[in-house]
Amino acid sequence: MSDGKTILTIDDDPDVLESLKTILEAHGYNVITAASAEEGVRVYKDEQPDMIIVDLMMEEVDAGTNFVKEVKVTGSNVPIFLLSSMGNELAELTDYSDLGLNGVLQKPVKPDHLLTLVRSKLG
Repeated sequence: MSDGKTILTIDDDPDVLESLKTILEAHGYNVITAASAEEGVRVYKDEQPDMIIVDLMMEEVDAGTNFVKEVKVTGSNVPIFLLSSMGNELAELTDYSDLGLNGVLQKPVKPDHLLTLVRSKLG
């Protein structure tokens, strides 16, 4: 199971947040959410999650990558996955590790793929 691992999900679409939360909590993970990159930074600092899933485009086009930069400046090694409607294409065109990411997830997220990914990073 999850051993009480906490995952922060950040997206400005409440349906996406609810979907991720439902899938992850059903498998024993603690999920905290944020509706913007700015809120995500505050929640990250307060909660220190074990993993982060952040949308690429929210209130600003690069809100997700700007969030990642803010977290990495703190010296954090928490796994961060970018959520994007152009996920597969983005993963092929960009070296996401250069952005400080552990990977890119395609919207809509397939539950089995999400859970496999989370388990591989969090055990």
